[in-house]
Amino acid sequence: MIRTAAARLAEAGVGSPEHDALALLAHAWGRSVSDVRHAMVMGREPEPEVVERFTDMVDQRADRVPLQHLTGVAGFRGLELAVGPGVFVPRPETELLVDLVLDGLAPGALVVDLCTGSGAVPLAVKHERPDVEAYAVELDPLAFAWAERNRERLGLDVEMRCGAAQSAFPELDTMVDVVVSNPPYIPVGMEPVDPEVRDHDPEVALYGGSEDGLRIPLEVAARAWQLLPPGGRLVMEHADVQGDSLPSALRRAGWRDVADHRDLTGRPRAVTARRGQRG
Repeated sequence: MIRTAAARLAEAGVGSPEHDALALLAHAWGRSVSDVRHAMVMGREPEPEVVERFTDMVDQRADRVPLQHLTGVAGFRGLELAVGPGVFVPRPETELLVDLVLDGLAPGALVVDLCTGSGAVPLAVKHERPDVEAYAVELDPLAFAWAERNRERLGLDVEMRCGAAQSAFPELDTMVDVVVSNPPYIPVGMEPVDPEVRDHDPEVALYGGSEDGLRIPLEVAARAWQLLPPGGRLVMEHADVQGDSLPSALRRAGWRDVADHRDLTGRPRAVTARRGQRG
């Protein structure tokens, strides 16, 4: 069953067909992936209604509906986040942002996430550092609802607001230790290759508002400048083609100690910087 489903998914261009087939069967069967593997080894077959649910989900996955939309969850640094239509599905490479935020973070620090989406980054930060005071903002009401749902289901104390990152949290100006952001950054006119992204992630979470994709990231960085005191840290994800352009733009804007960081695949993925004295 798994082998047949995986072959179908592979033919449809799914990049991890066996993994996805196992995840779908586990979801349809109400079991863990390890339990499914054990059942298959022992020759136990799922009930007909489970097979029907599984077959339907495989059909949808072959049509490139995201796996996370079908299972309703996405893993992120050990957390299980609720996701679905209307919210950007968090990616494994974004876990790098959490490492960069936590690096050298002082006890009781104040962290603000601009463009939070599902709430993945601030919730992970709060989970791993309960002493941190965490805030997050999301522009899109649908995505914001997912972020609130994740905060409630995980029981993590993150202050969340629905609104524009460019004007968020005015009461925190110059008080924040770290601003983190995974803003929309895809250059306008550059269509994502993967149907899961192109057809299912909300456009408001994807496109950076200019031909180089940097308009919105730089607007978010400008807001971060206001939130941070001199020396405060910015952590921002970017497209792999922006590993030079975004750091250069931040240096021109007065940021210091600007450094770019690669993800586990070796691609440029995030920039860190400290606020300078300008302004």
